[in-house]
Amino acid sequence: MKTLGLIGFPLTHSFSHRYFYEKFERERLYDYNFLNFQLERIEELSDMLKNTPTLIGFSVTIPYKEKVIPFLSEISAEAAEVGAVNAVTVERKTEKIFLKGYNTDVHGFTETLRPLLNENIRSALILGTGGAAKAVNYALKQMGISSFFVTRKTQNISSNTINYSQLNQNFVKNNLLIINATPVGMYPKIDEYPNIPYQYLTENHLLYDLTYNPERSKFLEKGLIKGTRIMNGYQMLKYQAEESWKIFNS
Repeated sequence: MKTLGLIGFPLTHSFSHRYFYEKFERERLYDYNFLNFQLERIEELSDMLKNTPTLIGFSVTIPYKEKVIPFLSEISAEAAEVGAVNAVTVERKTEKIFLKGYNTDVHGFTETLRPLLNENIRSALILGTGGAAKAVNYALKQMGISSFFVTRKTQNISSNTINYSQLNQNFVKNNLLIINATPVGMYPKIDEYPNIPYQYLTENHLLYDLTYNPERSKFLEKGLIKGTRIMNGYQMLKYQAEESWKIFNS
């Protein structure tokens, strides 16, 4: 038996668990199973690895995409540049466990965003500064799109980062792509939404929410009211999951 898994906290709703079980059933991969590991602290990773000897790889979600890095034996060049990991392979050598980290969020985001782009989208606002936001920022750079991070912090922020209070009409007007890379609005808190000035959105804007549950978040609904194009994170998750699958079995 080969085991795949997902680490994060909390894991109230797991795309990966459902996706891989459906894949195993559909492709008759009966020698695989998938486990959710809800770790309250990243330090619990060592015990998880010891107690799951059949584990060959695991996905990483909030809040451990950055915190897992010190536990890795190796990290891919792309993941190192991004500064976040969402897929880890597990190799057991005698009594040692060798972990290598990768980032497949970049692939998933790129593949789903590219068909939606046009010549007017040259700059973006990334809501959030966590691991998912870093993957988005890296992908945008690769596509020649500049970006600003938007954070709730008010101190010690970098030159390409602004606070939500600084989001005025000019910022919204000049950044036609806005990505929600935070869990705000995700199930079960489906009535919440990022605090941006939606009144300045136009039909030229594209709103991309990395969450997928609910299918249409309040963030996306508020964009639709202004005539924007919208995209949720479901297809991105499918792309990154298949890319992770390739890595786990390479």
